[in-house]
Amino acid sequence: MLARRFLSTSRTLFHENPLGLHRPAVKQPPTIPRAQRGLPKKMPIAGVKHVIAVSSGKGGVGKSTTAVNIALAAAGMKQKVGILDADIFGPSIPSLMNLSGEPNLTEKGDRLIPLQNYGVKCMSMGFLVDKEAPIVWRGLMVMKALQQLLHEVDWGRLDLLVIDMPPGTGDVQLTISQQVVVDGAVVISTPQDIALIDAVKGVNMFKKVNVPILGMVQNMSLFICPNCNHESHIFGHDGAARMAEKMEIPFLGEVPLHADICKLSDSGTPIVISQPDGQFAAHYKEIASRLLDQLSSNDPKLK
Repeated sequence: MLARRFLSTSRTLFHENPLGLHRPAVKQPPTIPRAQRGLPKKMPIAGVKHVIAVSSGKGGVGKSTTAVNIALAAAGMKQKVGILDADIFGPSIPSLMNLSGEPNLTEKGDRLIPLQNYGVKCMSMGFLVDKEAPIVWRGLMVMKALQQLLHEVDWGRLDLLVIDMPPGTGDVQLTISQQVVVDGAVVISTPQDIALIDAVKGVNMFKKVNVPILGMVQNMSLFICPNCNHESHIFGHDGAARMAEKMEIPFLGEVPLHADICKLSDSGTPIVISQPDGQFAAHYKEIASRLLDQLSSNDPKLK
């Protein structure tokens, strides 16, 4: 079993190949002095037409829920979609997409085959370790595992790969932005000032590494009482929309805070799937449509 092989790999091999994939022997290139290497060359992900990173400056703003529902909404628009869970330490995609088990390997044994549900292909570290097992790794091992998740997964042909980024502006964000051709980033924030402070850092990070900002999404824009439908702006009013205008980046839309969105996400039946014609799914569909419009402006085949 892949996960057992993964967990029992020797310490030396663990640093070189943390996912335990079989790799054919290759001739090593000549050593290049560190000063001459420069930044890593960005590589496209095989078979994937467009890659977007869904990010947040801090945790707890509903980034993964938003990423999943955007991906599912795009899949409902006849796009071939995949989700890559780049949060090595706290993967959420297996639960949100109601997936479990280990991915199979290709015939050559050198690539992982994504799991699939709701018509969307998914890959996550959560498929490779036990649900309650902590990943106690240093940065080098995390980066090596991330590189394998980026370049050693057989996605087939995808119109869109949504990368669910971990919160913050650390090593993972830098590795992805420097090693993968990313068509754009989407930053998720609540209207609260303390969340917007970190969201601005996220926007500026992507600008610094030359990743286009596709826009900002305001999550938990207001609370809707499930009993009386009373609306309350418990996190503030239109903070993300004003910030997007101030930073001159697109505002993609907003999603309210409602018990149904939370409950259905926890059960592995996201709102776009369980209530596709409802008012909350409509928010995600509108955001996905705006994203696809931006991507298609440079690729008529995506229209």
